[in-house]
Amino acid sequence: MDFTLSDDQKALVAAAADFARVELADHAADWDKESHFPLDVIRRAGEAGFLGIYTPEEQGGLGLSRLDASLIFEQLSQGCIATTAYLTIHNMVTWMIASWGSDSVKERYSEAMVSGQLLGSYCLTEPGAGSDAANLRTRAERDGDDYVLHGAKMFISGAGSTEVLVVMARTGAADSGASGVSAFVVPADAEGISYGKKEEKMGWKSQPTRLISFDGVRVPAEYRLGEEGEGFKFAMKGLDGGRLNIASCSLGAAQQALTLARNYMGERKQFGKELSAFQALQFKLADMATELMAARLMVRQAAWRLDNKDPEATAHCAMAKRFATDVGFRVCNEALQLHGGYGYICEYPLERLVRDTRVHQILEGTNEIMRLIVARRLLQDGVIESLQ
Repeated sequence: MDFTLSDDQKALVAAAADFARVELADHAADWDKESHFPLDVIRRAGEAGFLGIYTPEEQGGLGLSRLDASLIFEQLSQGCIATTAYLTIHNMVTWMIASWGSDSVKERYSEAMVSGQLLGSYCLTEPGAGSDAANLRTRAERDGDDYVLHGAKMFISGAGSTEVLVVMARTGAADSGASGVSAFVVPADAEGISYGKKEEKMGWKSQPTRLISFDGVRVPAEYRLGEEGEGFKFAMKGLDGGRLNIASCSLGAAQQALTLARNYMGERKQFGKELSAFQALQFKLADMATELMAARLMVRQAAWRLDNKDPEATAHCAMAKRFATDVGFRVCNEALQLHGGYGYICEYPLERLVRDTRVHQILEGTNEIMRLIVARRLLQDGVIESLQ
């Protein structure tokens, strides 16, 4: 069992770290303070290949693995968590279009989204359907060669600033559950679409979050992804990777926090000696590093399983997401504590790291839902034995 990164993977890590340092790190605090969505930098991420990381090469993407994507997102998030988190969402939307779109949809959107000419948002959550996504109420009624959409989506990242929406809507009966959900590509400026106010959030301030309303929005039938009733399956496949992506953002945040804490302990003096000389604080730093390393290994193993189509990949992605996002928040919070009062003021980045990582325990499926996914699998015959 070889855990060493290949030369190609090391090059990806270096490229992502360079982009984070040059394009993200020096601006993240200002973007957070001003709630600025850095569209110019996001489009430059497309020039670097970071908007189509696992989109197939024939659709203009890099065609990399989910493990490669995890390595990239961990590095980018050390520059700016919130901006990197949007990049992960755009990557998921682009991949879904490239994977299940009709030929005409792929031709129109894939390469434009990989390059950053067009940016995407993912529309699953509704005001009344968060964790219970299979009971979504947004409808898509067939009308000749079109579908007509009515409903609303909530907490949509990038909404109001992006050009392409992937929307989950019900084409089956009201009580059809997951089997009645279909997926559609919808131009963000289509007639009948309106956007709510930009939400004031605890963190992730450098990307807008809005409600989107659909009032008789016409979408050509060829803009449906796959067949009717396949949307929820596509959504869950997207979320397997999405959970690894957001877990990777937590890893990067925790790595940054750990580095800042280590450096501060060597600079700050109390009671006549550096903080690094106090054994209690040494133990805290050791625990932070140990938990981060365990989380990183879980995420990378889950990514490997997803790449290799392991039958239990979904459960492993859920376990990795739950563990890594909990650890990421905890490490950032402990690093803030080690900084004392300085960690609490905006002059230092720790308070932003804590605010930005908190939502990772909620989105892409709450960590309570992650536990539910894992528990349901564990109760099936032979699954616990297969974890060895």
